[in-house]
Amino acid sequence: MSCVSRVPVSCAAVLVSALLSGCVSTVGGTALRDQSAAPDSLDVPTLTESDLDRVLLTAGEVNGIMGATGIRVTGSSQNMSDNSDGVSDVDCLAAIYGAEQLVYQGSDWSALRDQVLQEPTADNEHWVEQIVVLFPSAAKAAAFVEKSRTTWQKCGGTSIDIDNSDVHSTWKIDTADVSGEILTQVSTQRNAGGWGCQHALTSASNVVVEAWACSNSITDEARTIAADMIKNAVKK
Repeated sequence: MSCVSRVPVSCAAVLVSALLSGCVSTVGGTALRDQSAAPDSLDVPTLTESDLDRVLLTAGEVNGIMGATGIRVTGSSQNMSDNSDGVSDVDCLAAIYGAEQLVYQGSDWSALRDQVLQEPTADNEHWVEQIVVLFPSAAKAAAFVEKSRTTWQKCGGTSIDIDNSDVHSTWKIDTADVSGEILTQVSTQRNAGGWGCQHALTSASNVVVEAWACSNSITDEARTIAADMIKNAVKK
């Protein structure tokens, strides 16, 4: 999962290195939960690559959702990452990382925006990743989400080991909630003081959005981020 290996370096490195500072954080925090509209209740137009940046939330909006004040953008990328060599079960790569080259391979995606946000401190209390991926059609975007639904269900209840450079961590992947328009799944890092992440994924029109929200008291923040990204997609 994005949380398992992302530290702000350069964003291709941000998205391949790790949010190690967040993942070992033992600082508590209480996040705010927002009730947002589901994608199926919104009329999203067909988007182009020039629309992708505005789908992303602002740092202020992310702070509001996470119940924080100091979160800001620490890295961004327009390329897929490849962390497949660092996971113990590559078949569950989609449940543990976002914007992965191997996961999106063959899906016919054409462009993406990937952004990491966190407090710029060594022991950050929150870590967020927001991703929007462009497809040639709504059918292609929806097909990717359906494929992910199956993978997330299969990987729920398992543990995944992550080896990235000299860092090792183990993540417990909970049962996925795949009953609604927005898929969600929570993963918790072993021996990290309760640090965990919610992963959310959905599609609307010809885009797929992914969100990761991590803290020591994570609830439904990634779902809210994903839903609000879809709201931004409406505003063409």
